[in-house]
Amino acid sequence: MKEDIIIASNIFTEFLVQRKHRKTPERFAILRKIYTFDKHFDAETLYNSMIDEYRVSLATVYNTLDLLLEAGLLIKHQFDGQPAEYEKSIGATIHHHTVCTICGHVKEFTDKKIRKAVQSKMFAGFDSTHYSLYVYGVCKKCMKKN
Repeated sequence: MKEDIIIASNIFTEFLVQRKHRKTPERFAILRKIYTFDKHFDAETLYNSMIDEYRVSLATVYNTLDLLLEAGLLIKHQFDGQPAEYEKSIGATIHHHTVCTICGHVKEFTDKKIRKAVQSKMFAGFDSTHYSLYVYGVCKKCMKKN
C-alpha cells in the first residue's frame, strides 16, 4: 500500500508539473488519504475523514478529485442517480458491481470468467485500457420487504 502512495504521488507530481498546476500540500494530503481507503468513497466522506487531520475545504476536495481523475489516479462511479463515488486506480483489483435500484446499495464482486472474457475481447479500432461492469436489480433486503 505504501508503494501505491509513492507511485501515485510521483504520477500526480508529473501531472501537475506538465499542466502547470501548483503542487500544494492540500492536494497531496487528499491523495494520501484516498490511498488509505480500501472501498468506494464519496467527496463528503473524504472531506469528513480529513477534518481532524488536515484542514481542507470541500471545494478543494472536489477540485482535487477532478485533477486526480484527469491524472488517471482515480476511478469515478456514477450509480443510477446516486452521488458520485470514487476509488483509487493504482493497486485496485478488477471488480464488478451490483446496484440495487430500490435502496441504492452497491456490492462489489469478482468473476474470473467475466474478467477474462472482457479482457480478451478485441474491439475494432479501439485499444481498451480498463472497464467497469454494473449489474442493476433488486437486492435481497429489498426483495424481502416487497
